[in-house]
Amino acid sequence: MTPTTPFIKRHGRPFLLVLLGLVLLLLPFVLQSFGNAWVRMADNCLLYVILALGLNIVVGYAGLLDLGFVAFYAVGAYLFALLSSPQLTDNFDALAAAFPNGLHAAWWWVVPLAALLAALAGALLGAPTLKLRGDYLAIVTLGFGEIVRIFMNNLDQPYNLTNGPKGIGQIDGLEIGSLSLAKTTQWGPLEIHSVTLYYFVFLALALLAVVVGSRLQNSRVGRAWMAIREDEIAAKAMGLNTRNLKLLAFATAASFGGVAGALFAAFQGFVSPESFSLMESVMIVAMVVLGGIGHIPGVILGAVLLTALPEVLRYVSTSLPALTGGRLDASILRQLLIALAIIGVMLWRPRGLWPAPEHGKAMANKGAVNG
Repeated sequence: MTPTTPFIKRHGRPFLLVLLGLVLLLLPFVLQSFGNAWVRMADNCLLYVILALGLNIVVGYAGLLDLGFVAFYAVGAYLFALLSSPQLTDNFDALAAAFPNGLHAAWWWVVPLAALLAALAGALLGAPTLKLRGDYLAIVTLGFGEIVRIFMNNLDQPYNLTNGPKGIGQIDGLEIGSLSLAKTTQWGPLEIHSVTLYYFVFLALALLAVVVGSRLQNSRVGRAWMAIREDEIAAKAMGLNTRNLKLLAFATAASFGGVAGALFAAFQGFVSPESFSLMESVMIVAMVVLGGIGHIPGVILGAVLLTALPEVLRYVSTSLPALTGGRLDASILRQLLIALAIIGVMLWRPRGLWPAPEHGKAMANKGAVNG
């Protein structure tokens, strides 16, 4: 063992964390030089990181397959849209009289409210599914996600609450003090675009989601969830209240989706039922499975790759049809390439790109090193 080995073991992890922090802080400015589209892609990556970390709680920790997670995303988005747009005051005279200047709720209390409402929706979903597992649970949660989307699509009659398939527009952006994140700002000689400002807010909340997810994983509740995942009958025999623990898993995961939905509505300035289709739920599940179920770094990796991959393949899919004389449609080819990439990764790494280390092997290796 060289003299530098203890120094590396002692200071290597903090050094890597500081280096990663610097990269994340400088990333939007580097991407901004290539165009705002790349920064917007980074913003979307952070939103999906929050969503994937939330789904990882119910799928990765508790072992409950949820294919309707996008429903909680929709709940948060529509709540923010209703409280931060002219939709309600334009369609309800009583609200217009009470708020002559329109509803412009402050985002710093609407976002926690979205988390709370989504958590309530998660508990409502979990309550009738407590005895279901596997395929049956997946079908029920899938139906729940579709019910929410259809509900939002048809809630324009007899009272126009969600504006139906037309969606809700003119949603207020985020504001921090006097700084509006929806506008480009000048900081000395540096011009910071709106997408870059949103990046830092999304990054802060994504880091908070990582901290919460990590603390939950190592807590008594997290270990109880994992016991249910491994063997629910044995967990119940050991005295765990599996009913309450499952409801807590659904509610906690849903709160992450509510926060991400509220941020999405503020970022886009427009929400419609099309943004919350079944395909969105499938992609979020794919992020968790592709990265590594139950492993936070792997889930983050899966979210980033599956968010960025379609945009990167967009450039490939637009050039290949020209080589075939236009016989291949670019959009279909892009979906085909994404599917082939996912299949290839799962064949190559069936436990995910960055799977959770096996506890027994990790303890054995640690004992061997100490010995």
